[in-house]
Amino acid sequence: MSHKKDNDRLRTEEHLDKLKWETAKELGLDDDLANAGEDLTVREAGKIGGNMVRKLVKAGEKALAEEGERKTRLNLRKEGDKP
Repeated sequence: MSHKKDNDRLRTEEHLDKLKWETAKELGLDDDLANAGEDLTVREAGKIGGNMVRKLVKAGEKALAEEGERKTRLNLRKEGDKP
């Protein structure tokens, strides 16, 4: 694996870990996550994972919408430039 791919993978893992902790904190489960070997139940892990997925889906939808708006603006600008 190339150096760039290693860096991209690490950034993605760090981003997901940050998202996991942020989600756990919002749900009041960050203490349980810190002691994951002892106190984290399957239900709590599922709550954290499910909420992480919801956040990732919303972020993806937002990115797609922004990309669509950007392309629309570019197309309108190009059409306006044509004689």
